[in-house]
Amino acid sequence: MYIPPGFGTVTPYCFVDDAEAFIAFLIDGLGGAETCRSMRPDGRVANVQVAIGTSTLMVSEASVAYPAMRGSYYLYVSDADATMARALAHGAVLEMPVRDMPYGDRQGGVRDRHGNPWWLSERRVHAPYSA
Repeated sequence: MYIPPGFGTVTPYCFVDDAEAFIAFLIDGLGGAETCRSMRPDGRVANVQVAIGTSTLMVSEASVAYPAMRGSYYLYVSDADATMARALAHGAVLEMPVRDMPYGDRQGGVRDRHGNPWWLSERRVHAPYSA
């Protein structure tokens, strides 16, 4: 099985209203980079791929066939406090302040303007999660 670089076995595909605003949040608010873009004949986003760290998210403008739907994302970052500040500065709403968690992460949560929760997690231990 071949998986293209930047993709995992499972890749989130986000159908949202106002795709351009969502893409801007992924780039400006979470530090992503647009890697590919295709547009519909009506000028709306058919597919934009945004790389964040080692992952890629695919984004499309919602339609009748694929209405807007929310997701929830757990994003590993190198600095949870800085990422939280950046996300809030770009329109996210605080869900949970950043704090040290008992499972070894420093983590906080935001909700983007499209209603998606993002758990911003900085792994503080070099060990797997344990039960």
